[in-house]
Amino acid sequence: VKKDWSDHALWWEKKRTWLLKTHWTLDKYGIQADAKLQFTPQHKLLRLQLPNMKYVKVKVNFSDRVFKAVSDICKTFNIRHPEELSLLKKPRDPTKKKKKKLDDQSEDEAFELEGPLITPGSGTDVLYIGPLKGSIYSSPGLYSKTMTPTYDAHDGSPLSPTSAWFGDSALSEGNPGILAVSQPITSPEILAKMFKPQALLDKAKINQGWLDSSRSLMEQDVKENEALLLRFKYYSFFDLNPKYDAIRINQLYEQAKWAILLEEIECTEEEMMMFAALQYHINKLSIMTSENHLNNSDKEVDEVDAALSDLEITLEGGKTSTILGDITSIPELADYIKVFKPKKLTLKGYKQYWCTFKDTSISCYKSKEESSGTPAHQMNLRGCEVTPDVNISGQKFNIKLLIPVAEGMNEIWLRCDNEKQYAHWMAACRLASKGKTMADSSYNLEVQNILSFLKMQHLNPDPQLIPDQITTDINPECLVSPRYLKKYKSKQITARILEAHQNVAQMSLIEAKMRFIQAWQSLPEFGITHFIARFQGGKKEELIGIAYNRLIRMDASTGDAIKTWRFSNMKQWNVNWEIKMVTVEFADEVRLSFICTEVDCKVVHEFIGGYIFLSTRAKDQNESLDEEMFYKLTSGWV
Repeated sequence: VKKDWSDHALWWEKKRTWLLKTHWTLDKYGIQADAKLQFTPQHKLLRLQLPNMKYVKVKVNFSDRVFKAVSDICKTFNIRHPEELSLLKKPRDPTKKKKKKLDDQSEDEAFELEGPLITPGSGTDVLYIGPLKGSIYSSPGLYSKTMTPTYDAHDGSPLSPTSAWFGDSALSEGNPGILAVSQPITSPEILAKMFKPQALLDKAKINQGWLDSSRSLMEQDVKENEALLLRFKYYSFFDLNPKYDAIRINQLYEQAKWAILLEEIECTEEEMMMFAALQYHINKLSIMTSENHLNNSDKEVDEVDAALSDLEITLEGGKTSTILGDITSIPELADYIKVFKPKKLTLKGYKQYWCTFKDTSISCYKSKEESSGTPAHQMNLRGCEVTPDVNISGQKFNIKLLIPVAEGMNEIWLRCDNEKQYAHWMAACRLASKGKTMADSSYNLEVQNILSFLKMQHLNPDPQLIPDQITTDINPECLVSPRYLKKYKSKQITARILEAHQNVAQMSLIEAKMRFIQAWQSLPEFGITHFIARFQGGKKEELIGIAYNRLIRMDASTGDAIKTWRFSNMKQWNVNWEIKMVTVEFADEVRLSFICTEVDCKVVHEFIGGYIFLSTRAKDQNESLDEEMFYKLTSGWV
């Protein structure tokens, strides 16, 4: 029987290793006569749950390191920057032991792309979907500056060449359906079934499931046909561009949407209504876009208009002002601000000071006239934690600051009078926490982002009369998290969503998704991955939070930050693999040591190294990823 054995290799079960060095002798591998070797294909099927909760079947190389396997999967799905994603094992739900068999059957029905999908790691850059091997799909380069736009920057639909890539496959029909188009949640039952109220410790346990990027799937006990979750792992999204990233933006939007609906991240009631309005808008436009594309595939767009709209949408750089100020002077802020130092058992409220914000420091004076003298208080915000505390209908604009001092963190609250003042001071605080001043080019962009984020949450004083037929196509149960369904009646939620919708009704589809992602990034808890840890000298279990630029020691019950350390001050970090202890050394002779209690410390080590790796990316990189550098920073001793 003629058969192609080229994909087969030997797997040594006992030592959990692939024998891929075919020029080595068995003796060199240390294999004795009683060793049991398995001759098995390297490419096997995986069931992948995408961030939009849909399942696809993909053929993946089980002998490649996970980092490489994820790159291949992303190439297949046309997602740039695969280094931001990884694979997560499904958390075991202890309450569902009996239902396991039934659950698996219901998952099987959820597959969207059937048939074997061969990833581009198999020597041929061809993706077969479905029984016909007719669809050839080529992936654009990772960073190439000369890339031709692949998607319409307004609605994320593929420009003409894309239909040629996708052929007659399940990814075609003029749009790569399941991947780039948002699928609305059809019934509240879906949400109710998936929703599990979680304490911070439960969230931390989910993060135990991240696979080790420097070992293969087979080495990590992943079986053929097993279900794994493909997720954005690192919250540092590089160069999101609507022209090339329709699928990446949509999957990111979906991950954000589910995090908010399943209450994995906290947000205020006003923010929730804004997210619901954006979702409603996106669902509506997605249906319209799909219909339009069936009707007219060739759209005539004035090139100048298209270029202008691209400029508006692109996240980087923001709107440049034509008047450049004096480059040598650093802008300052000065205004009356109410300041409050919360201490235990204090009844004193806010006290008004004349505050000046210079470089990265705030100086507080009793009055404007005294501002030439010595300040009553002074605080340097470098390395501090900045959290918003805003309620627009109540006209509350507070900034909570946790400022690092030798023995922990000092808490200071600033209260602003209005949105404009708040936006300027908040933007300055955020930049100062990273060690940047208001002279930084991103300051004005940050102010604009804060203002537009607040504007989207405004309640319109005179909601226009909303026709009845609109209220029927809104499914409030599918647009807000379960907490609000208990709190309000369906009609009340519908009215509030439609009110909030007026702020976003003019947005294009891609812009609405980008705004959703930006709003998610503005939430105080965004981008922090929690792990359960025991700190040196501490008796009880606490949390270590890892973000793209810092480590945070947190109280396990409340989630409050106890102390923060910035990566920019880090000299080195080491792992003692035997006692599972991670030690991080910082520039000012500070050492931080903690033991990972429930998670393999390799996962924590990889998060730190991964964020360091991502911070080295630059726009002018034309080459592909430096894979070896990633392994050096994340793999430990192998």
